[in-house]
Amino acid sequence: MPLIDIETFVEADIYSCFDLARNIDFHQASLEHSNEKAIAGKTTGLIELGEWVTWEAKHFGITQQLTSKITEFDRPNYFTDEMVSGAFKSFKHEHRFISKGSGTLIRDKFYFQSPYGIFGKLANILFLKRYMKHLLETRNAFLKEKAEELSHIS
Repeated sequence: MPLIDIETFVEADIYSCFDLARNIDFHQASLEHSNEKAIAGKTTGLIELGEWVTWEAKHFGITQQLTSKITEFDRPNYFTDEMVSGAFKSFKHEHRFISKGSGTLIRDKFYFQSPYGIFGKLANILFLKRYMKHLLETRNAFLKEKAEELSHIS
């Protein structure tokens, strides 16, 4: 099962980072380029343990839907969302938050399995892992920018 492991340091408090990361409206804004929008379940505000959301977005020129559910939650330290249905065979995204001096270290671990057997494994090698890593890095850069902006206003 492929793993994407990303660390992002943010000059903002752990609670702000945690809440931005689970904010449905923020998520939509961070992935605006793929026209990602929440269409069912929790569609706005802060998602909590046991809640789910169905996202619709355009990736690789194809409009897709994916439903994920929050399966682990300990504010402000971590939460995990796991795919219930969608284009992957499975995925699990662990979001960890660690206070470090004046800021927060965010660590994302994204485990996924592609469908279609050997063809899915080939897609992982050729482009999918790189594409998903870029998506997560884009989202984290947006989170960093907004959290640090809010931190300087306070």
